[in-house]
Amino acid sequence: EAGGVMLGKSAEKLFSLSGLFAVYKPKGPTSACVLNLLKEKLLAEAGVQTNGNKRNQVLKIGHGGTLDSAAAGVLVVGIGKGTKMLRTMLAGSKKYTAIGLLGTATDTLDATGKVTEEKPYDQITKGDLENVLQKFTGDIMQVPPLYSALKKGGERLSTLMKRGEAVEAKPARPVRVYSLSLQQFQPPLFTLDVECGGGFYVRSLVSDIGKELSTCATMQELTRTKQGPFTLEEHTLYEDKWTIDEIARSLERSTSLLPAEPSHKKLKTEHPGETAGSCE
Repeated sequence: EAGGVMLGKSAEKLFSLSGLFAVYKPKGPTSACVLNLLKEKLLAEAGVQTNGNKRNQVLKIGHGGTLDSAAAGVLVVGIGKGTKMLRTMLAGSKKYTAIGLLGTATDTLDATGKVTEEKPYDQITKGDLENVLQKFTGDIMQVPPLYSALKKGGERLSTLMKRGEAVEAKPARPVRVYSLSLQQFQPPLFTLDVECGGGFYVRSLVSDIGKELSTCATMQELTRTKQGPFTLEEHTLYEDKWTIDEIARSLERSTSLLPAEPSHKKLKTEHPGETAGSCE
């Protein structure tokens, strides 16, 4: 029962769903928007009336790590008790394919920002680029971008920046790069495959590679191809598959991917990504 209303079969099935699955986030919307759309589709299919903002209490759903608006790819979603497993997803390994542009820097470090600098890049060879990548592999220190979801005094840095407030760079922090390889080099564009741990910013990597090569660089495109055990090719549900039955099937399949949960550990964890942000 939800709010004293008898639930139909599909609503009952929806509210019994529990675990982790992966959806495709397209370029454009925020991760929070994608989550809201998913929630709305499922509640509509179940015939559950959502009055105003009550929907958040109705269906427990969260995501395991924000993808920038301009980025696409795997977004891991927790539903029901699965929301408690999202913290491990945030810390786990992720894979990305990124396209960088040499010779141009922007304030956001990606294609959405204002150009802040232009420098020559024609002296750079494929060999130069490959050599530099070794410096960014393993345990490295990284300064996160100013335009990011990181918070200062409870507000996102990107919100403060857009308001024109002075924001100090966060200190460099340790991050882990498991592997980094150059897939393509067609100056000024280069394509990287990156596998990294939690808290890593691919746009900062692209920008830092540019500086290391005595020029500058900005990220043109970013696709998350894997998060934890969920890959883009095998496990990711596109919007046409955002149905109660498809998700139920997906949750069943993913139990074999995920480590068995230790039952004795009843950890109280926050649910990252559970707050429904407003859409842009």
